[in-house]
Amino acid sequence: MTRAVLERINKVEPAVHSFITVTEDIALKQAEKADELLCKEETTPLTGIPVLIKDVMCTQGTRTTCASRMLENFIPPYNATVVEKLNQCGTVMVGKSNMDEFAMGSSTENSAFFPTHNPWDVDRVPGGSSGGSAAAIAADEALFALGSDTGGSIRQPAGFCSVVGLKPTYGRVSRFGLVAFASSLDQIGPFTKDITDCALVLNAIAGQDSRDSTSSPRPVPDYTRALIPDLHGIRLGVPQEFFGAGIQPDVREILESAIKKLEELGASINRDISLPHTRYALAVYYIIAPSEASTNLARYDGVKYGFSYRDAETMWDNMDATRQFGFGPEVKRRIMLGTYALSAGYYDAYYLKAQKVRTLIREDYARAFEKCDALITPSSPSVPFKLGEKVDDPLQMYLSDICTIPANIAGIPGISIPAGFSDGLPVGMQIMAPQFGEEILLRTAFAYEQATEWHLKKPQVKL
Repeated sequence: MTRAVLERINKVEPAVHSFITVTEDIALKQAEKADELLCKEETTPLTGIPVLIKDVMCTQGTRTTCASRMLENFIPPYNATVVEKLNQCGTVMVGKSNMDEFAMGSSTENSAFFPTHNPWDVDRVPGGSSGGSAAAIAADEALFALGSDTGGSIRQPAGFCSVVGLKPTYGRVSRFGLVAFASSLDQIGPFTKDITDCALVLNAIAGQDSRDSTSSPRPVPDYTRALIPDLHGIRLGVPQEFFGAGIQPDVREILESAIKKLEELGASINRDISLPHTRYALAVYYIIAPSEASTNLARYDGVKYGFSYRDAETMWDNMDATRQFGFGPEVKRRIMLGTYALSAGYYDAYYLKAQKVRTLIREDYARAFEKCDALITPSSPSVPFKLGEKVDDPLQMYLSDICTIPANIAGIPGISIPAGFSDGLPVGMQIMAPQFGEEILLRTAFAYEQATEWHLKKPQVKL
């Protein structure tokens, strides 16, 4: 199986560009070890399964670049907790996936190395920032992948590539070994081909970690037990704010069709749900996330690790040049936004106010979940856009995450599943649930998946 996946990577990678690093030698050694475990019947459901790791998670002995010149040659001395857990399950790492630099972007065009292409149409983006992971699963370059989600970086590319992408509740999965972007928003989650695989991977990576003080001590249930193809008794809300202006008509129509199918499966649909403060979510996100990024990325100074410019006259000039040449344009933009929001005289006006509005958004969701068990929205307001279409218009690029950002602000789980196609381009449906409500997410998603065939459709990659 590992050899078959590596052959597939060699075949389609010139067109898709999902990988920054292919770890063929490591994969074959891990596959041999998995064969031994299979012979001894000392296995887990993930033993021998090829996985792709987003290149923002530390992998011991294998470079972790964050798709940045700053870390182009950085080799971590330890594994992220999620990588450790997958190793304990006997998985096979086939590589590290391409991404937007330091996870800052919505199209995987901000990679310092090359953009990733959408397998459904190689002239279009796969979404971001975890676009490499999503595109690889769609193109059969791995059986599952890990991504990170700070404002939609798992769910939006999952929707664009017609695969399953889950952002767990903040604290459900350890962030130890995840290179930080915005520490109060980041969360690791899986990309899979279907909901069953998603539940199996979440079983493997969830749980408390003493090395991550924000990880939850709640017991991890067996998520596969939630996979029931029936929605009787389930209350689903359709928040009006997610179906208004800015949503492409085709996307709205496909989501309405999906909601009708959920109703046929036994769910009761409530269309009187309102999340009034989510209109401010984008503004809140682009104050809080850049502020935290400004702090987290201060460590890249050319002194301890990573790229270091050494030809200037003074240490301070070297530090300036390191950051000038080590970071790409989008990362610099967000560092400057965040530094400004945190600066003297502006902290109360921007950062503190954003935190107060964040509380209002969380309260909106809490009230909504008193009336329903889960919420249904589009994963993105549009189908995948063309490469280069929005790269020079940051605001339009930021708006592509408008459906996913609120879940990160509220710290709740969200999943994107395939919901249909518009002129051959994928449309994803997002399901959101209360904190630690992954079971209701998976049940709702599984019932819909089993009643439709969207997850069975595969792209014909144009080589």
